[in-house]
Amino acid sequence: MIVPTRVLFEHAYGKYAVGAYNINNLEQAMGLFKGCMDSQAPFIIQISKGARAYTDKRMLEAIIRAADTIWPDALFAVHLDHGDEETAKECAESGFYSSVMIDASHEPFEENAAITRRVVEVAHRNGVSVEAELGMLGGVEEHVAVDEKDACLTDPDEAKAFVEATGCDSLACAIGTSHGAYKFSGSQGLHFDRIRAIQERLPGFPLVMHGSSSVPQDEVARINAAGGKLKEGAKGVDPEQYLPAAKLGVCKVNIDTDGRLVWCRVHREFFRDKPAEFDLRPPGKIFMAEYAKFIASRNVYLGSANQLEGARDHALAVAK
Repeated sequence: MIVPTRVLFEHAYGKYAVGAYNINNLEQAMGLFKGCMDSQAPFIIQISKGARAYTDKRMLEAIIRAADTIWPDALFAVHLDHGDEETAKECAESGFYSSVMIDASHEPFEENAAITRRVVEVAHRNGVSVEAELGMLGGVEEHVAVDEKDACLTDPDEAKAFVEATGCDSLACAIGTSHGAYKFSGSQGLHFDRIRAIQERLPGFPLVMHGSSSVPQDEVARINAAGGKLKEGAKGVDPEQYLPAAKLGVCKVNIDTDGRLVWCRVHREFFRDKPAEFDLRPPGKIFMAEYAKFIASRNVYLGSANQLEGARDHALAVAK
């Protein structure tokens, strides 16, 4: 059942975080739904601008609708990830999305706020929530590219002023995470003092963590052993930090890169071990099972595992 993103946040706030997972094809969708049902977790499906252009935006929507029929007990929201102004407005008016993200974080504060406000006006007219971003994460993910030297943490006072100026419904903050597979080479982690300071200025307001993949080193090693050339030693977010962040108001945690690593590992190992194979379905089946296990494991770290029944009861009560 597709529900408003704000409904999931209302149930999660201060207790757990909802996993937000990007999909691009049916194998990811099937693994995601199975993993969330196996762990009894509500979740958010993220569709990026790149994913919408990969085949046709209607294809992903059809896959999600079909999965909703296959797993009628699933509870989830559909979210546009890292949209520009045009895409965010289009999705907000489509009647399909629960929420949209407008990413104008690369702009100066005033311009970011102005763009965000314009998206908010369109989205709220259509009953759609808006996620905005303040501060800049380093790293690369699709069309988002920020050099680490240009990354900057979100200022708590600016966060409060930004929310008041724009009317956005959630805020993605730069609090020590990074996009992509090539993250931190050192031991950098989340800045809990910064999260706490933002929460103090925005009590009860949903915060979002982008770039929250952990980049498991065993996945990187297995990919490289099967012919890959990924940089080893890059570190993401320690998943043990998800739940402490959730208790400080982080309601949504974006995890994309790790799922891509699982996909890469499964397919590289399969075709390495079966060089005469050419059928795409056998490795696809393996990936769906492996991705489901990965999703379930992350939902445990997020604290969202076994929250499905309570979240559904809340959603039904709100809908009455």
